[in-house]
Amino acid sequence: MKVAILSDTHIRKGQTLPQPVWQALADVNTIIHAGDFISEKLLEDLRIIAPTIAVRGNCDWLLGELPDKAIVQFGELKVGITHGYQGKGSSTPDRAYNTFIEDQVDMIVFGHSHIPYKNYINGVLMFNPGSPTEKRGQPYFSIGLMTIEDDSYDVRHVFF
Repeated sequence: MKVAILSDTHIRKGQTLPQPVWQALADVNTIIHAGDFISEKLLEDLRIIAPTIAVRGNCDWLLGELPDKAIVQFGELKVGITHGYQGKGSSTPDRAYNTFIEDQVDMIVFGHSHIPYKNYINGVLMFNPGSPTEKRGQPYFSIGLMTIEDDSYDVRHVFF
């Protein structure tokens, strides 16, 4: 199984995702989006490509039907998804971690900072894919790709 991980796309009217992102999405089974779509059309387009699990970001006031957090199960892997702007903590990873403190997840996908991040906090893999459209001081735009086989998984950043 192949899962694309996006966040902070910030697509406004008349804009679209960069071509490398569409190419990466071509063969995925599922898409995770950790918020800040801005455009409802992007969410609709992603749902045409593959089942999309999405949460609301702080810029998604027009997308009221999205939850603030979600949990999805891929076999044995339990993944929490949040944007990372709400809750307790002095940093985005801390706030994302604290959002799922009671949920016993294996991995947390979050966004908000636009900074690619992959690290463990108390045994939980914390992953921020960065942004494919607004890199905010980072050297590259980025998304995440996760492959899941049997009882193992691998998640990595794709930079462009």
